[in-house]
Amino acid sequence: MSRIHFQRAFFFVVAVTLLVAASIAALAQSKSASKKTPSTSGQAKASVPPMDARVQAEFKRLSKQADQARESGRLEDAIALYHSALRLRPSWPEGWWYLSSIFYDRDRYHEAREGLRNLLALQPKNGPAWALIGLCEFQLSEYQPALADLQYAHALGLGESRELIAVARYHAAILMTRSQQFELGYEALRDFARQGNESLSLIEALGVNMLRMPFLPSEVPPDKRELILLAGRAAFHMAARHIQATQRAFQELLVRYPETPNVHYGYGVFLLTDTPDAALAEFQRELQISPMHLAALMQIAFEYLKRSDFEAAKPYAEKAVEVSPKLFATHNALGRVLLELGKVDEAIQELEVGTRLAPDSPEMHFALAKAYARAGRKDAAATERALFIQLDKQQRTQREGAQSVGGIEAKPPDKNPQK
Repeated sequence: MSRIHFQRAFFFVVAVTLLVAASIAALAQSKSASKKTPSTSGQAKASVPPMDARVQAEFKRLSKQADQARESGRLEDAIALYHSALRLRPSWPEGWWYLSSIFYDRDRYHEAREGLRNLLALQPKNGPAWALIGLCEFQLSEYQPALADLQYAHALGLGESRELIAVARYHAAILMTRSQQFELGYEALRDFARQGNESLSLIEALGVNMLRMPFLPSEVPPDKRELILLAGRAAFHMAARHIQATQRAFQELLVRYPETPNVHYGYGVFLLTDTPDAALAEFQRELQISPMHLAALMQIAFEYLKRSDFEAAKPYAEKAVEVSPKLFATHNALGRVLLELGKVDEAIQELEVGTRLAPDSPEMHFALAKAYARAGRKDAAATERALFIQLDKQQRTQREGAQSVGGIEAKPPDKNPQK
């Protein structure tokens, strides 16, 4: 599944549905007019004069023959016919979609991506096209732009196609794990488990994610396979809310790999909701194995924050800042602890650092607004609250798609698709 292909039947039957979904997604407006539309070969952008009757008839003939060849499985003929039809009408979005989908299905990813760029020049808010271009980039090992495009496609919306949504979501999830966005990767993979998907590829992806390995499943060394599968099985049951099965899986994992990094941390995350004292013990055990384990430090600090035990939280929050001074979340934790300890000026200093590091984080602006209010800086607090509301809506859109309640327009990936 690390290299999932759409089935031909999927492409050929639901392509029109995807184009309709894309036209709905295109109602969303770009936040910034300065963002570039996808670079193209120039073909789709070219100004084409109105067709005369002869050319129009020839286009109609070629496009019909291309569709017939595609539907009958004569894909090489279909490619040639779509090319001929698109030379006559380069502004034909359906043609670019069908041509690109055939190229993708035949592992011709460079050509598929080029066709999709022409389609996106015509329909820059076409969510399915952004998803497919991201999948092309994944197959070309261009992982950073692939993740950006898949996330943007999700924000735009992918319509009702379960196949497309599943393939795009899975690849985005394993790419988030690879880029050390472990919590976001787990959130995406969790949905598959809750839908009853117990495939080997999902178990492997969950295992890599739970062990916080910044790799794709296909990149993990063979000697780690047993560990990955055991961890993946525990993560699967945890995601699917199989409490007793999760407990058994973690017990086996702990017996066989008691000193392996992230095993105790994963177990602690499982225990945190119902038995937080036991979870804290597991996080402490993780710190004995990996003293600089940032996630364990943060979990302990936030658990003590939740308990209003701010003195207990303080050394863990301070250590987290020491371990990762450029991560906004560490400054969020320490700033909140200091604020509750009455050290308002020091808290504001930490929270301002965090906000500079992550100006798009709603959590940072919310915490800073509270600190400004505590200091009596009413105007500054009001400004931060307004930023929190705006950014929270944007984040909801990115997480739940363009259809989310209270969401706002999706933001194009800040990169050059030509890379």
